[in-house]
Amino acid sequence: MSYPEHDSMTPAERRAGASLAAIFALRMLGLFLILPVFSVHAPELTGGDNLTLVGLAIGAYGLTQACLQIAYGAASDRFGRKPVIVFGLLLFVAGSVVAALAESIYVVIAGRVLQGAGAISAAVTALAADLTRDQHRTKVMAMIGSSIGLVFAFSMVAAPLLYEGIGMSGIFWLTAVLAALAIVVVTRVVPAAPQVPRANGGSFRDVLRDGQLMRLNVGVFVLHIIQTAMWVLVPAALVAGGGLPLAEHWKVYLPAVLLSFAVMVPAVIVAERRGRMKAVFNGAIVLLVIVQAGLAAGGNSVMQLAVWLTLFFVAFNVLEAVLPSWISKIAPPYAKGTALGVYNTLQSAGVSLGGMLGGWIAQHFGSATVNLVCALAALGWLALAASMNPPPRRAVQAVSAG
Repeated sequence: MSYPEHDSMTPAERRAGASLAAIFALRMLGLFLILPVFSVHAPELTGGDNLTLVGLAIGAYGLTQACLQIAYGAASDRFGRKPVIVFGLLLFVAGSVVAALAESIYVVIAGRVLQGAGAISAAVTALAADLTRDQHRTKVMAMIGSSIGLVFAFSMVAAPLLYEGIGMSGIFWLTAVLAALAIVVVTRVVPAAPQVPRANGGSFRDVLRDGQLMRLNVGVFVLHIIQTAMWVLVPAALVAGGGLPLAEHWKVYLPAVLLSFAVMVPAVIVAERRGRMKAVFNGAIVLLVIVQAGLAAGGNSVMQLAVWLTLFFVAFNVLEAVLPSWISKIAPPYAKGTALGVYNTLQSAGVSLGGMLGGWIAQHFGSATVNLVCALAALGWLALAASMNPPPRRAVQAVSAG
């Protein structure tokens, strides 16, 4: 059955999308704020002159997050979304407090590990799927993905100013406060979660056996390998290509992110309203290939890099919206959290592997080879995606006001 053209999101769906995007934003802001400043602060800590430990402190949260996403997703299928989200945010608050009180790099690492143990992404996206109808789900996922992009750009601008004003300890305390605010949003603002079928013993096995789901999971793995491999190169390229100081890189990132949203929003509307999700999805992968091929071909002036980054963010934001929406549409109802847990695990694994792989390839074969390998990886993903079945279009569904 086709969707009525006049159908729009209900107030409850808009509230669900905005509040869940706010939860993601509050949590991710706490993670992103340390990225531009921690390496500057680290020498003040005991053991902070060891760059390996500094890198571990920055990335440690991703390791525990990757390990626990499936467990949190499965727990949300069994015990409910909101209790699992609140538990994860409490762990995140505890980790932030530990890091705020740290006087050695080892304690900061422990705090970051504890932050990562609050791996709520699967539970939050599963709740977003529960609270929205199929025909609006990609819009809500786009709201969540967009909030992360905006928070990243904002953190690049705000972190140096905050560090100067309140120091590293103050940033970690602010992170704890933001996570506590996210708990308030979960309990007071997010609409009541509907009852979902309890997970059965075969839910994890069912997810892994589903070829359509696993091709989407391979896709998010490739996407985040490409993203982090790129960011091994982009800051240095902006400095070398146009003499743009690190503190001014936000002047490229922020316009690129904002312009990409202006393109991403209509693309998402077309994907949902016109039943063109597969076409938009494959088109975004093609754009990803073009961007990587263009970067590999050279031409690294600030203006050229700004254009390639804008196109990259268009592809990235579209795919970040469509991927979890597609998974939530085809996953078994009793295993939606588990399916999104597998998805988020491979996403985190891609983030971790992309940085290491990008650095290794750049060191041994040059930066252009990194982009060439990323282009080939995206082509491989496109070949997998081409044979996928588009998600089913369903009749308009009603949702309670919650």
